[in-house]
Amino acid sequence: MVERVIATPAALELIAQLKAEYGPELMFHQSGGCCDNSAANCYLPTDLTIGPHDVHLGDIGGVPFYISASQYEYWKHTQLIIDVVDGHGGTFSLEGNTGKAFHTRSRLFDDAEMAEILSEDRLRGR
Repeated sequence: MVERVIATPAALELIAQLKAEYGPELMFHQSGGCCDNSAANCYLPTDLTIGPHDVHLGDIGGVPFYISASQYEYWKHTQLIIDVVDGHGGTFSLEGNTGKAFHTRSRLFDDAEMAEILSEDRLRGR
């Protein structure tokens, strides 16, 4: 199975820090409205409702990662790589007071990976 989302060591470290502060039940949602769509926002599950039009890309640091279906259509040819940069990201994201921000980078899937993803999507009705 192709990993659609992965995290750098720095992102995994920040996730662990947030889990220690807020508890183990966290979630990510790829921003669709700020930061040139490059912000991966971290929430408590009670802060954001995941709906039928959100796609679960996978887990990073034991935390589920979602993206809207419309954004998934735009990003599905890429692997999202969640990293950390100095500064402030989305004001709603839990890391806002740390002086760090989650940042999404990406790389194109190769032909074999893309074929596997398209097959998985057909099975899931996407």
